[in-house]
Amino acid sequence: MAQKAVKDIDIVIHLAAKVGGIGLNQQIPGQLFYDNLIMGIQLMESARLAKVKKFVAIGTVCAYPKFTPVPFKEEDLWNGYPEETNSAYGLAKKMLLVQAQAYRQQYGFNAIYLLPVNLYGPGDNFDPSSSHVIPALIKKAVEAKRNNEPSINVWGTGNASREFLYVEDAAKAIVLATLKYNQPEPINIGSGIEITIKDLVATINKLVGFTGQIIWDKSKPDGQPRRCLDTSKALKEFGFKAETDLKSGLQKTIDGYLSSLK
Repeated sequence: MAQKAVKDIDIVIHLAAKVGGIGLNQQIPGQLFYDNLIMGIQLMESARLAKVKKFVAIGTVCAYPKFTPVPFKEEDLWNGYPEETNSAYGLAKKMLLVQAQAYRQQYGFNAIYLLPVNLYGPGDNFDPSSSHVIPALIKKAVEAKRNNEPSINVWGTGNASREFLYVEDAAKAIVLATLKYNQPEPINIGSGIEITIKDLVATINKLVGFTGQIIWDKSKPDGQPRRCLDTSKALKEFGFKAETDLKSGLQKTIDGYLSSLK
């Protein structure tokens, strides 16, 4: 199947992944490790054999060590083990960087590796069994407002921080890197803006119009304590800078979700 996918192709952008939030990562870590590792390894090898001119591997911020200094710099990628709740997924995607660099060294294969932060936007996965934090919170707030519920439950303490990148900005970054970047070093892709989960919940609830209580389930994990990328290399190497602010991106995502319910 991988060989058929790359036949007569000049450029491969490997975006495919089996992915989900903390809950899914805790539930099926073995499956996430195997599926993500095997699909990436086979596709890159097939691309090499087919003499594809360029391979763009999309990694994940989950590849970074649990206690990476903020903002995360690409040079810190190997300075520790990833956060435990998503380490299997993060390491599987991280191996694509190893493969890309090894193939460049041995075969002269032009493979690059990008490290995006958490993405979001219209058309996101809103399935509570596998969704990431933004669609999960939007769904909770919308349903609570519609059902006049007095409160919503949110995992963790709210103290962890995250950085988010709107999907259209992510697409622009990938295209720019594909056109202009041809080096072995990984490159961060993000907005460079950090927000706590507590502030994120408050922002989403305000945009949705939910005014009820937030109950923090502290028995559930926060995940990685902080996430925020140094995005200076992306700007320097191929001129990428995120354009969509979080509030605008969240509003578009909420509007898209509400439209899907009609």
